[in-house]
Amino acid sequence: MSIAVPVIPYPVNLLQDEKKLYQFLCACQETSTGNGNSPIISVTQKIKPLDPLRVLKAIAASYPFHFYWESRRKDEAILSYGVATSLTLNATDRFTKAQQFIERVKRRITKVGESLNATPLLLCYFTFFDSTDSYSKVFPSANVVLPQFQIIKKQNEYFLNINILIQPEQNLFPILETIVQHQDFLQMLDKSHNLEYEKSNIVNPVNYKIYPSANFKDSVTSALKSIELNQFSKIVLAHALDVISRESFQVVDCLKNLRQRHPDCYIFSVSNNYGCSFIGASPERLISIENNQLETDALAGSAPRGKTPAEDTILAQKLLRSEKERREHQAVSEFITQQLLNLGLFPHQSPLKLLKLSNIQHLWTPIYAQLNSSIHPLEIISKLHPTPAVAGVPTHVACEQIRQYESFNRLLYAAPIGWVDFQGNSEFIVGIRSALIQNNHARLYAGAGIVAGSDPEKELAEIQLKFQALLKALL
Repeated sequence: MSIAVPVIPYPVNLLQDEKKLYQFLCACQETSTGNGNSPIISVTQKIKPLDPLRVLKAIAASYPFHFYWESRRKDEAILSYGVATSLTLNATDRFTKAQQFIERVKRRITKVGESLNATPLLLCYFTFFDSTDSYSKVFPSANVVLPQFQIIKKQNEYFLNINILIQPEQNLFPILETIVQHQDFLQMLDKSHNLEYEKSNIVNPVNYKIYPSANFKDSVTSALKSIELNQFSKIVLAHALDVISRESFQVVDCLKNLRQRHPDCYIFSVSNNYGCSFIGASPERLISIENNQLETDALAGSAPRGKTPAEDTILAQKLLRSEKERREHQAVSEFITQQLLNLGLFPHQSPLKLLKLSNIQHLWTPIYAQLNSSIHPLEIISKLHPTPAVAGVPTHVACEQIRQYESFNRLLYAAPIGWVDFQGNSEFIVGIRSALIQNNHARLYAGAGIVAGSDPEKELAEIQLKFQALLKALL
């Protein structure tokens, strides 16, 4: 059950009045017990327009953790950095424990101010597989973060949100100083930089290495034999491409290029405390919840874009008529619908349509359902992940086989990445068309759905087409 978050209207803007802010922090400290339930104060104020990517470039060296999220279609962006409180775990019941953590944070937090347009967000990301292994230090199977700072853009409005954990007997002056200095820093950026960026210059790689194509085609051939034996009806096989550069990759430059090249996708970046950033341009929304209205996407079946409008129309019609592509798509839409029915929801589907991206087009069925307040967003995520669009059918069998076929760890590839607010609103994407970046090394990920009738050569061509979008952004 969702818990209402108290909101304290304050007669002055606390972030603009140091004396009032300090007095308020002192009053909050008096209620701090130090038993793990210390109060968290969340203060939000409107700010002048400021590109969150510019802020990310400026703070990256000082804050090991960041979370960036952008939807140009919605005209929204989120930049979060610093950690007020967090949960990191490796467990098979990770979604349940993450949900419990979020509810505990809700009990501790108090929103200050009257701004309801921008609320603090709890950031969540989960690896594709829930089991622990040697990669858990890179990205654990679950991570939930209430950030220290957030820059939130909603259409033409911009907000600064600061979350403050108040400990008993803590010296509050350093906290006050950090807040004041951070506001001065943002004001300086506002005066010295425009919103839009010029195209960045990214160094050419000294070399890049791809896993041998024959291995991928051999895996497809082997999977097709298993499909003939009715061991499973679909499996999504991913491929990895390693790129080594002369100099370190610049995450913000890569995100800028993704923003320019893929305006219809979600642009995202998640970093950890070990110098790794997972970035991408995902077309696939896992869930979106606003005012108890759920939207999700069945996205499977694809074809390249045409070089001319006439060729594009021919390819689109061929995709819509393809029995193989429609069968693959139907498996995804039926899975999502059934999982929502299992939650007691009554989903309905929009007619099948095409989602046209810069270099690829997909069969797309939006699915909707009305929620009640007793269903938590992470409960829905736990039922939907992984969908047949990124795993296969049956999903549990496909996941077992994926471990056998793929020679690398998926980590956050094809996994849920998103946020939850304190009103039950939420949005998660699927981390596809993505890359893991650390210093001068980047590992790119892409996948293809294998069903009866798949051609290994064509599936490899689809993988290479998806790689091109990321390569152009990186290089």
